[in-house]
Amino acid sequence: MKKIKNENQILIMLAFFSISVGLWGNFRQLWLQDNNFAVTNISNILSIGTLISVIIIWLIGKYVKLDKLKNTLVIVLLVKFVNMFCLYFLNMTSSIELIKLSIIIDIVTEYIVITCIYPLITTIIKNGTIYSKRRLTEYLFRDVGILFGGVFIGKSIAGILINYNACLFIANIFLVFSLLMLLNIKIKDLSNSEEYEGISSKYILKDKLLILYLIYMLIGTIAMSTALGLKMLTLTNYFKFSDSVATNYLLILGLLADIFGIIALKYLTPKNDYLTITIKFGIRFLGYVIAFVSNNIAITLIAITWSIFISTSYENICDAVYINRLENKYQLSFSNICHIIRFLGEAIGIFLCGLMYEKGLRYMFGLSSLFIMFQIGIAYYMIYLRKKENKV
Repeated sequence: MKKIKNENQILIMLAFFSISVGLWGNFRQLWLQDNNFAVTNISNILSIGTLISVIIIWLIGKYVKLDKLKNTLVIVLLVKFVNMFCLYFLNMTSSIELIKLSIIIDIVTEYIVITCIYPLITTIIKNGTIYSKRRLTEYLFRDVGILFGGVFIGKSIAGILINYNACLFIANIFLVFSLLMLLNIKIKDLSNSEEYEGISSKYILKDKLLILYLIYMLIGTIAMSTALGLKMLTLTNYFKFSDSVATNYLLILGLLADIFGIIALKYLTPKNDYLTITIKFGIRFLGYVIAFVSNNIAITLIAITWSIFISTSYENICDAVYINRLENKYQLSFSNICHIIRFLGEAIGIFLCGLMYEKGLRYMFGLSSLFIMFQIGIAYYMIYLRKKENKV
């Protein structure tokens, strides 16, 4: 039998992990609600877990060398497996504090693995194709996990009811497969190989566009998470979707977004970058403002649908032009910084989402629109600076 390449073994490991994340992560908020957690408590737990992830990922990036990364991930996956096993038995118990701690550990371990996968791949191979395969594998198989949950949630199979806790148990089985694949991967000796260099703060600070890009990314992530950080709770409680309908809505919309993103990249990207930003964020801003002012459920659903549908489009204009400013040796280090910034924005956004959720649906989108306004302003200014720079 032909031996599977090491980099493909990592992608298979990621596929199993992504199925686990999609299956369990999609229902995590509803699982907590079933365990009598209020929405504000849920948002606080999620935001704290995400914030702790930021700190630990920074520490890993600073102190863990590439040749130790596999062993680090093995430990993280083992912790995640044991923790999910504990969560399964904590369901419908009065152990509130233990549940909080376990959910935080679950989030932290999930984000560590997601962040460290590509650096692990670079110990074997470094090129743009494998980076794209990594992203495609994560998104595709996460959707497979979501699809499985959407199809089987609430159904009985062989007399077993597939509920949120059953999805947690099945997700843990896929996590075991992921761990077994990781243990089987051989990492080459890196003692004499050239590694990516860590990017210094001085390097970033001397580039105005990079500073603005990080601020733009932080504000944009806060805006997105403030409106949609509690998607499943919003769809099931405010819009009265069943958990199955909400899951399938998000799955289908996510797939359409990916397809449109590919089409937009090839055929529908305007030559004017200002117009591109207006299409991606300007329409979202108007939708959120109208949703806030009208306080209409149907209009709000349209605003949510557009926001998710356009989310993966035009990354070549919104992100790639700034990331590609960096020398190749700094790409990996800067990628980790971007992960940290996004997770920080997500933590802040989910916290704000929980506060606004209690006030009413409209306030989530009203507050988000304020952040989008600043995001658009920074995006326009960055385009202006780029064009000015190109003229010099």
